[in-house]
Amino acid sequence: MPDKAAIDRVKTARSNNRPTGVDFIENLFSDFIELHGDRRYADDPAIVGGIAYLGSMPVTVIAMEKGHGARERMSRNFGAPNPEGYRKACRLMKQAEKFGRPVVCIVDTSGAYCGIEAEERGQGQAIAENLMVMMSLRTPVISVLIGEGGSGGALALAAADEVWMLENAVYSVISPEGCASILWRDASKAAEAAQSLKLTAQDALELEAIERVIPENDLGKDAFYSALKEQLIARFGSLSELTPDALTERRYMRFRKLGTKNLKEADHAV
Repeated sequence: MPDKAAIDRVKTARSNNRPTGVDFIENLFSDFIELHGDRRYADDPAIVGGIAYLGSMPVTVIAMEKGHGARERMSRNFGAPNPEGYRKACRLMKQAEKFGRPVVCIVDTSGAYCGIEAEERGQGQAIAENLMVMMSLRTPVISVLIGEGGSGGALALAAADEVWMLENAVYSVISPEGCASILWRDASKAAEAAQSLKLTAQDALELEAIERVIPENDLGKDAFYSALKEQLIARFGSLSELTPDALTERRYMRFRKLGTKNLKEADHAV
C-alpha cells in the first residue's frame, strides 16, 4: 500500500467519484430484489437492502447509499441513516437468519443522522438494537467499508464476523474536523487529528479492528468486483461450515479482544 497521509485518505473516501453502495450491489450481486420499510414508521433511502445472489449463493444485502449528484444525495440524506433505516436493516438481518442466508453489509456513512427528529424517533435505540441483533445473529455476516465509516452510524452495520476495508476507506469514532474542533477548538487542524485518530485501513488492520484491506487499483472496474466477489464467496463458504453456536461465539470473541493488543504492547514496554 503506498504511503499516503491520513487526511488524504479521508478526502479520497469522501470523493464524489467513488462507487456507492448501490454500485456495489449492481456489480457484485445478481437478481437483487429491494425490500422496503421498517414496519414501524417509514422507508429510509439512505439504506438499501434486499435479497440477491452472490454467485449461486442466496444472500441478504444491506448497503448504505450516499447517491450520485446533488439531487440524489439530498434524497439519500447524504448517506446519513435515520432510525427507520437501521430498523429496516435489523428486520432484514432477522429475516436472513430465519432463512439461513449469509448477510453482506456495505458501509459508507459519515455517521447516523443527528437531527432532532431522528433522536425523537429513537436513533440511539435503533443503533443499539442493531448491535445486539448482529452479535447474536446465527448466520454469517461480513461488512465491507467502501468509503467513510463514521462513528456508531457505521458500527451499527459492522458488528460482523469479519470487517473488510477498501484501501482508501476510513473508520473512526469521529470525523477529523469534529475531533480537531473538540481538542483544539480549531477545525483547521483536521490533518493532525486524522493522523492521531488512526483511521486508515492499514491502521485498522494493525489494530486488528478489521481482517482485510482491499486494494483499489481497479476500483469501479469489472476486475475489481470479480475479485471481491470471489473473496466473499470463499469466505462465506468457510464461515458457513461453523455451527451457529460456534459462529456467534467466534464473533463475540472477535470484539471481546479488541484493544488487547495495545494493552499487551504497553505491558511489554513497561
